[in-house]
Amino acid sequence: MATCGRGCVPAVRFCQRLNRLKTLDDDLMVTSMKRCLTMVDLALLGVGGMVGSGLYVLTGTVAKDTAGPAVVLSFLIAGIASLMAALCYAEFGARVPRTGSAYMFTYVSCGEIWAFLIGWNVVLEYMIGGAAVARAWSGYLDSMFNHTIQNYTENHIMKWNVPYIAHYPDLLAAGILVVATIFITFGVRVSSWLNHIFSAVSLVVILFILVFGFVLADPVNWSQKEGGFAPFGVNGVMAGTATCFYAFVGFDVIAASSEEAKNPQRAIPMATAISLGMAATAYILVSTVLTLMVPWHSLDPNSALSDAFFRRGYSWAGYIVAVGSICAMNTVLLSNLFSLPRIVYAMAEDGLFFSFFAKVNPVTKVPVNAILVFGLLMAVMALIFDLEALVQFLSIGTLLAYTFVAASVIVLRFQPEKEKTSSKVNSTTSPNSNPEPSPEVSESQIIAQDSGELKEYESFSDKLQLVEMQKTRERSAPGVLKARWEPYLGRLLGDFEPGEVVAFSVLAVMVSSVSLCAVFVFGSNQLQLPTWSIALLIVVFGSTFLLCLVIIYAHEPHVNTKTFQVPLVPFIPAASILMNVFLMLKLSPMTWVRFTVWVAAGLLVYFGYGIWHSKEGLRELQPKDMAARYVVLPSGSLVETVQSVQPNGQCDASTLHTTPSRSAEEQQAKR
Repeated sequence: MATCGRGCVPAVRFCQRLNRLKTLDDDLMVTSMKRCLTMVDLALLGVGGMVGSGLYVLTGTVAKDTAGPAVVLSFLIAGIASLMAALCYAEFGARVPRTGSAYMFTYVSCGEIWAFLIGWNVVLEYMIGGAAVARAWSGYLDSMFNHTIQNYTENHIMKWNVPYIAHYPDLLAAGILVVATIFITFGVRVSSWLNHIFSAVSLVVILFILVFGFVLADPVNWSQKEGGFAPFGVNGVMAGTATCFYAFVGFDVIAASSEEAKNPQRAIPMATAISLGMAATAYILVSTVLTLMVPWHSLDPNSALSDAFFRRGYSWAGYIVAVGSICAMNTVLLSNLFSLPRIVYAMAEDGLFFSFFAKVNPVTKVPVNAILVFGLLMAVMALIFDLEALVQFLSIGTLLAYTFVAASVIVLRFQPEKEKTSSKVNSTTSPNSNPEPSPEVSESQIIAQDSGELKEYESFSDKLQLVEMQKTRERSAPGVLKARWEPYLGRLLGDFEPGEVVAFSVLAVMVSSVSLCAVFVFGSNQLQLPTWSIALLIVVFGSTFLLCLVIIYAHEPHVNTKTFQVPLVPFIPAASILMNVFLMLKLSPMTWVRFTVWVAAGLLVYFGYGIWHSKEGLRELQPKDMAARYVVLPSGSLVETVQSVQPNGQCDASTLHTTPSRSAEEQQAKR
C-alpha cells in the first residue's frame, strides 16, 4: 500500500469492501427456521423443480425441429452436463447448510458484490420463471376448454395491443400464483406436502405414459424409412443438448432448502443425485416412447404426447396426460415460490437487501414478508406480460450462477482453513486484564492445532527451532504446491501465499473459457475470421485453459471426509464453467441488453443500500482494544502484530493488522 502512495489507499480499501467475504458462524446448524425436511422431501422438491411442462412440450419440440429420435441422446448429454453443476451445488449445500443457494456460496468464496449480483439475477430468474409457468398453466387449461377463458376476458373485461404486453390480462395465471403464495406462507411442511401430492400424481402419469407408450411403440419409426435415428446428424444432437439443458434447471431448490434440512450433510448430496437421476430417466424414457409411437416429423410441438395418443386411436389418454401436465407445472410453481423468498431472506439477513424481508414468522418459521411481496410481484408479471417476452429473459442468470458456483468450488477446495477464534484465548484478553501482555503470557507456550493459525512460543530460540517443523507441516497444507511438483514449478510459484495461485488460475480459466467459446460461437459468422485464424485462437485459448487446470491440480487440495466433495476437482467444475459460458454466449443479443439493464439496477440498490448496511461491513467498524504480540506465521517468518482484544475474552484473528515483516536476526538484535 505504501508503494502506490496515499492516493491509492481509498481505492484499495473500497475494493476490499466490495470483495469482503461472509463470516460463517461456528455452528451452522443453528437457524431461526425449522429444520424438518428429510432426504425424500428434498428429492421430491428437486424432481418437482425439473420435471415440469418441459416433459410435455420440450420433448416434442426438440424431436421435431432439432434432433429427431436422437433427442434421447440430447437429454442424456444434457443430463451429464447438468450433473456437473449439480455436484457443485451439492458440495456447497452440505458444507454451508444455509439458505441462499448460489448467492450464499458466492459470498463465502468470491466476495460481497459478486454475491449480490448473483442473488439479484437469480431473484429475477425465479420471478420470470414462475410467471412464465403460470402463463403456460393457464394457457394449457384454457386450451382444454376451447379458449373460453381467453375469449371471455377479451370481450368482457379488457384487451390491449402494447409491445411485450399480453393481449389480455391473464386473471387465471395471476390467481393461481396468489393461491400458491398463500399456501407457501403456511410453512415448509405444508409446502412440502403439497409438492408431494402433485409430484406423486405427475409420476403416476409418467409411469402410465411409459407403460402404455411402449405397448404402442413401433420400431419402424426409428428406421431409415422415416428418416433414421439421427436425421439432423451430430450438429442436431448437440443443438438439442443446448435446449434440453434448460429442462434440468431447478435442482438448485435443494441447495436453497439446506437451512431447513434435518441432516444437510447427508441429505443434500443424496437428494441432488436422486432427483437429477429421476428427472434424466423420465426425460430419456418419455422421449423414447414419444418418437417410437409416431414418426418424429409428424409430432405436434405444442401437445406432442396428447396428440401421439390421439393419432394412435386413444384420445381418452390425452386427458390423463393433461392432468399430469398441470400437476407437473404446479410443482414447478411451488419450487419457484419456495426458493425465491429464501434467497431474498438470505440477502436481507446479511444486510444487502431491505431488512423488512429478513423477518421470519415465529409460528410458521418462514420469511412471510418476502413470500407475500415477491409472490404478488410474480402474479402481477403473469397478469400483464406475454409468455414469449418472459421466456426470452430466462436462463442467463441461472447460467451465471452455475458458473460462479463451479468457480467457488475450485477456490474453496484449495483455500487454507480459516482460524477458529475460540482457540486463541489467553490471559491478556480476559475482561479484567490490561491490553499490554503480561510476563506470564510471554513465558507461556501456545501451540495451535491448526496449521493455518498464528503461533506463540515461550522464547525466541524456541521460535527459531520450530520454524523448520512448521514449514514441513505447511508443505501439505491446502493451497500450497505439491511436493512432487516443486522441482518443476517451485521457483516460479513457490513464493506465493497458499491459495493465491489457485485464485488467479481460476480467473484465467474463466477468461480463457469466454475467449474459447466466443471463437466457437462468433468466429465464422459474426467475426468472419479465416479458418487458420480460428484454429490458432482455439489452440491458444484451449492451451491456456488446460495449462491453468494443470497448475491448479499441482496444488494440495483440502480433504474433508465429513461432508460430500465433488470428485476430480478442478476438472469437473471447469467443464461446467465451459458449458455454462458456451450456453450464455448462444443467447440472443436482446437478452444481454436486458441483463445489462437489470444489473445496472442492481448496482444502484447495492451502492445505495447494501454496501452501507452490510453486516460484514458493520462488523469491521466495531471498536476493538489492541495488544502487541510477536508471532510466527505459517510461512515461518517472524512478524510483529497488533491483536484486537475482545470484551468476552477472545481474540478475533480476522481483524489482525500486521506490520511490515522483519527478519529473525533483526528481531533477535532488538531483544
